[in-house]
Amino acid sequence: MRRAIIGVLVITLGLLLRACDITEPPNENQSINLILEDVSCIEAWIKLSTINLQLPAAITLKQTNPTGETKSQIINLKTQDSLLYIDSLLPNKNYHYQVSSIQHQVSSNELSVTTMDTTSHNFTWQTWTFGEHSSSVLRDVAIINENNIIAVGEIYMNDSLGQPDPHAYNAVQWDGNKWELLRVMFYAGCANPNIMVPYPASSIIVFNENDIWISMYGDQVARLDGMTQVETHCMPVSFSINKIWGTSSNDLYAVGSNGTIVRFNGTLWWRMGTITDLTIYDIWGDLYGESEDWEILAVASDYYHNPDRKIIRILQNRLEIVSDEPLYQPLRALWFKFKKQYYVTGSGVYQKHYLSDLLWRNKPQDITSFSIYAIRGNNINDVTGVGAYGKVIHFNGKNWKTEYQDPLLSFGAYYAIDVSTDITVAVGTEQSKAVITTGKR
Repeated sequence: MRRAIIGVLVITLGLLLRACDITEPPNENQSINLILEDVSCIEAWIKLSTINLQLPAAITLKQTNPTGETKSQIINLKTQDSLLYIDSLLPNKNYHYQVSSIQHQVSSNELSVTTMDTTSHNFTWQTWTFGEHSSSVLRDVAIINENNIIAVGEIYMNDSLGQPDPHAYNAVQWDGNKWELLRVMFYAGCANPNIMVPYPASSIIVFNENDIWISMYGDQVARLDGMTQVETHCMPVSFSINKIWGTSSNDLYAVGSNGTIVRFNGTLWWRMGTITDLTIYDIWGDLYGESEDWEILAVASDYYHNPDRKIIRILQNRLEIVSDEPLYQPLRALWFKFKKQYYVTGSGVYQKHYLSDLLWRNKPQDITSFSIYAIRGNNINDVTGVGAYGKVIHFNGKNWKTEYQDPLLSFGAYYAIDVSTDITVAVGTEQSKAVITTGKR
């Protein structure tokens, strides 16, 4: 046994001596540089770049923890530029990183990384229901501020004589104290603009309190100044709008049945190319970093009938399909922060860090066994999803909370959600009534 140990020591010493033999003299023109690419509450992405470094090369990555302790890892570097992924960090802590190569006698800059803090899982919930006959439902909601919230859909009430009123209220507004039922009017038909009808509504987007757009559950969109209607637009093709989204009132999109995507430039609506005949349920966009360009994605499926699905990237003048590997379930919603985190949901909650990543992570029931019909976030450390039977899930940057009891519904579902820093609002239907649930922190 002693002889074996001596043998190992000799071999190790021999390797060390050979390593010393190939140490290169310092080269002033070679360098290693570390740049923070991204950071979450528990992960960091660091870009490593080299100049005039002979590759492959063994380098040592040193991490200094918040306690001052250090740990190192040897990396076999094969490319001039690499992306280092570091996990198992703690939220709201400062770490330091440095890379060095004994062989090349060069060290990188010391990079300081502060992880994001987590957000609170703790919400105080309150629920309201609306409707006195037929089937009422709310399909979308927008938070202007905590004292001005608008939800849209169809709410059926009785008239002044107590009889069922066949004309639905298609909007309801919170003023800080109470909800007020409202009617947004649409043309009886685009060929008959002289008659106005409060058709059921499907979606809302708010650019400011004086620039509000509400879509009919059909092929029209109304524009409001406050709650005063100022314009009514007919779509260039006949389809049912599921969601409207845009960067401004001069750059607006409407998506819906038969894979239809139409765009508005402030003057004209036109249909963009067709890339699927599946129903498009959701659309979302985020700025390309600090540029003025937007990354825009949409999700489509035949949700209640088969598992087919598409993830669509909407470019300036064309559409393209984004890989959905290895998903095999239908999708209903999406939300993302550009090059930080991407979520698609429906029968499961799936995510990527970069859209170019090969595979979507998570299996259908990893996070929840309930369908998630809508997802929105304030940032990657504050993401909320809602869905079947009033299920609410929240990611705080470190973990998911999935067992909220107060928002649960007996036989209904939440179909849409909007979020701000201090308030979350979910809307849908519960036992033939429209339902609104707010969560405050």
